[in-house]
Amino acid sequence: MSKEENVGKRIKMFRDKLKMTLGDLAAKSGVSVATIASIEDGEVLPALGVLTKLSRALGQRLGTFMDDQFKPDPIITRAVDLEAAKVAAEGANTLCYASHSLALGKPDRHMDPFRIEFAADGVDEVSSHEGEELIICIAGEVELTYGCEKTVLGPGDTAYYNSVVKHGLRAVGGKPASIYGVVFMPF
Repeated sequence: MSKEENVGKRIKMFRDKLKMTLGDLAAKSGVSVATIASIEDGEVLPALGVLTKLSRALGQRLGTFMDDQFKPDPIITRAVDLEAAKVAAEGANTLCYASHSLALGKPDRHMDPFRIEFAADGVDEVSSHEGEELIICIAGEVELTYGCEKTVLGPGDTAYYNSVVKHGLRAVGGKPASIYGVVFMPF
């Protein structure tokens, strides 16, 4: 089963469990019915902002839709495993980025850490959700849109912000970029 199918099936399972229609979930999350249907059908892997909105609307933490199985602490992510995210971003997917969870299998976590690979000069999209985020640029340059402000971060630069403000990230400068990102959403 592909990652897209797995995420979509989990969203549908929780929606069904709550006896929500696609319209109910769309109204509660702010995500269109068509987008939710495409996600549930395994046609598309949602962007983190969309997945965050859906997880909140379904009363679940973000990782609920991405974990495949329980793993005991500590959760170790090897650098070689992160290459898959990098290759996916270079493959010019429709999202212009690929993310790799750094906490897969940890069901009791309160944060969701990711390694995110951005394709060169990605789409400038923003979203918002409850919580906070920490971004650490590790390669290339990323442009952080935060409200009306835009700031370019280079390797070693960080940004920590309230996620309730509309925000977005994309690679700039004609080259791919990589970040570590940690998302915290209170329940």
